[in-house]
Amino acid sequence: MINKDIVIIGGGPAGLSAAIGAYESGNKSIVILERDNLLGGILNQCIHTGFGLHTFKEELTGPEYCERYVEKVKNLGIESKLETMVIDISTDLIVSAINEIDGLIQIQAKAVILTMGCRERPRGALNIPGYRPAGIFSAGTAQRFVNIEGYMPGKTVVILGSGDIGLIMARRMTLEGANVKMVVEIMPYSGGLKRNIVQCLDDFSIPLKLSHTVTKIHGSTRVTGVTIAKVDDMKNPIKGSEEFVECDTLLLSVGLIPENELSRKVGVIMNPKTQGPVVSESLETSIQGIFAAGNVLHVHDLVDHVSSEAYLAGKNAVKYIQGLLDNQNKIDIQCGNGVRYTVPSTLNYKNVEDLTQVRFRTSDVYKDAYVSVYLDKERIIHSKKRILTPGEMEQVTILKKWLLERPNLKIITVIIEKE
Repeated sequence: MINKDIVIIGGGPAGLSAAIGAYESGNKSIVILERDNLLGGILNQCIHTGFGLHTFKEELTGPEYCERYVEKVKNLGIESKLETMVIDISTDLIVSAINEIDGLIQIQAKAVILTMGCRERPRGALNIPGYRPAGIFSAGTAQRFVNIEGYMPGKTVVILGSGDIGLIMARRMTLEGANVKMVVEIMPYSGGLKRNIVQCLDDFSIPLKLSHTVTKIHGSTRVTGVTIAKVDDMKNPIKGSEEFVECDTLLLSVGLIPENELSRKVGVIMNPKTQGPVVSESLETSIQGIFAAGNVLHVHDLVDHVSSEAYLAGKNAVKYIQGLLDNQNKIDIQCGNGVRYTVPSTLNYKNVEDLTQVRFRTSDVYKDAYVSVYLDKERIIHSKKRILTPGEMEQVTILKKWLLERPNLKIITVIIEKE
């Protein structure tokens, strides 16, 4: 049995930042467990720019961004075990993992930080009629083929789903010489960032067909085309609107799912909206001593937010070990009209230094609406937004002094209002 104060599961941007946060808070007994053969996570294949604008005030590629964290972790001497698969976490914080060198290892931790990231939603959930020919890829798999392996998945492409990876791959495939026919999105709005719609579709004259979906895949050995159709308000295809689109490749960008098999196995309470753990302001889950941060918690827009959130998780894990986290004075954070979920779900003013960032996504598109925050029935934030979409994560700042001024506060509500 190995003893470590803090075990971090996942060596992507969240895991690296959590490790740095814990180390800089005074704890050096840390190990990062990563199943891949190098640190950095998915950013190693994200060779496009757009990373680091908040953290480093400059525009970096994914590999450049993660390399700064990898180098810092190495310079601090933080231990990491690569090609190591975690297979179990017990409620008394024993982490079981396996790799070729050590075989089965067990680590007794004082705190565990979950930073496993997220994965792409599988095609099987979509129930598209047709065979299973070659030429169907998730957008992330296609990204790895092009950026890491040096292979082109296809020449004539249709993309189903307008998530950010799909939008980015529309541009990437076009730059590599493919003909991207269109991006098809079942919702009446895009699931990606506005800047990606402009830079990846509009700049290359790639059509975005909203309120459409793929209803059939053609081809037996290789994709020869797809049938698309318009959908009604219930997301059902409208008869007579079908259109055949010739292509040899279908890329799927239909959403991301937090990687939470380990979280569920240990018994962490999950949020059905995010499919990630329910956490407090300290990013502690329902099991004391287990923390979660990054895309394993909820899918973020920007890696900069992943890093800042995970750094806080690392700091709070150290506080937990030191016995400095209070678990008694929890105030519930409630989703009002138009708010799909909030992270965190509870707030304890005793564990907050000066402020807490509450991140959330809306449940629909809102124009010229207000993001409001109520402390019980008192409205304390009323901020007008020109547009709010589910594809863009929003946040509000709750100041500690507001909570200290209201010792009997019961509920914080985040809500979208028309006026």
